[in-house]
Amino acid sequence: MPTRILPAVGDADAVRSLTTLLSQLPDAEPVSAVADSTQLIDTLARLAAESVDDLPEVVVVHERIGPVPALELIREVALRFPAVGVILLTSDAGPALFSAAMDSGARGVVALPLGYEDVASRVQAVAQWSVGVRRHLGHGGDVFTGVGGRVVTVSGAKGGVGTTLTAVQLALAAQASGYGTALVDMDLQAGDVASYLDVQFRRSVVDLAAITDISPRVLADAVFRHDTGVALLLAPGEGERGEEVTDRAARQIVSALRSRYEVVVLDCGAQLSGAGAAAIEMADTALLLTTPDVVAVRAAKRTVRMWDRLQIRKAEETTIVVNRHTRGTEIQPPLIQRITGTVVAGTQVPANFKELQGAVDAGRVHELDGRSTVKQALWSLAGELGIVKAGGRAARSGGRVRGGDRGAVSFRRRRETGGGGGG
Repeated sequence: MPTRILPAVGDADAVRSLTTLLSQLPDAEPVSAVADSTQLIDTLARLAAESVDDLPEVVVVHERIGPVPALELIREVALRFPAVGVILLTSDAGPALFSAAMDSGARGVVALPLGYEDVASRVQAVAQWSVGVRRHLGHGGDVFTGVGGRVVTVSGAKGGVGTTLTAVQLALAAQASGYGTALVDMDLQAGDVASYLDVQFRRSVVDLAAITDISPRVLADAVFRHDTGVALLLAPGEGERGEEVTDRAARQIVSALRSRYEVVVLDCGAQLSGAGAAAIEMADTALLLTTPDVVAVRAAKRTVRMWDRLQIRKAEETTIVVNRHTRGTEIQPPLIQRITGTVVAGTQVPANFKELQGAVDAGRVHELDGRSTVKQALWSLAGELGIVKAGGRAARSGGRVRGGDRGAVSFRRRRETGGGGGG
């Protein structure tokens, strides 16, 4: 059986030379190269969704791959796709880097410039290891898909557009339908998830920031199990400590949560931090909330352009959610879609803060009346995103969930002070 090898190399000349060399290896089958970390994860996730057997045996990662650094990318691949062997190509093959690569999950390191014998021996050894792992796991996608849980980020075009309430209700809908769900407050300096759910807990996301290997036990110690069943990972009480959560730490935290929970919802607020950017880049679905007014829509356009410039996320891979929608406003969802170049969710959240105010002021938004039109819209949005089980308890409770209706949403993969959805 030929060994399928997937090169992850950004430079076109390096791709050609590597592909030519790989083609000379016995029983090797190089597949089309990917140019960056996002394409690599997307490609592997798409293949893993079919079956483990569809994944390449070997992935070759160049040291200059981006935007995610090579070692962090290797760590994510090793965690999400353990049946794939990863080889790092590097100009610095010294003991320190070799050790770091092994700690990240690489199965081999090859020095640049490439030599035939070195590449051949490493590819053969890694391919044999991968085949052995798959034999141990068994054949077929039912054994292990490698994809992990669904990650959804919720960001605000500006403060006060309803980001936190939206994130909370999406998590509640997913949990109520039967999915194991985690809700993360990634608005590190001004997070309000704890206030919205009447929670006091000493641990926060900062407690995981300095840990390089987040085990299930360490993760369990850091999260708070809410009465609704949702696992909460809260923002620090001291906002200045949010700087301790780097983009690298955020990637490790999101990866650990993805491997433990079926749905992970992150409230990323309205201010972009390195940690928030990493979460948005890793997300399967990135939501951007706006209200149908000129200032908010302009802010949404700026945010979309910034994400694109920073190579966090393309406009067409971002989903706009329109909050406080009324039929009488001049700015309607089709216009917002044209202005921002994004996908606009088919579900709009109506403007009705009066029905929210009591629950928000009491910090009990999880007890919001099921007859609330805002709650019904947000739970319907959860169904549109595909993060609820059709026929689950969420679909039979207050929110009218359309489980699995994904037609209007792109799948690729804040702060508000008093205004939740409809506020």
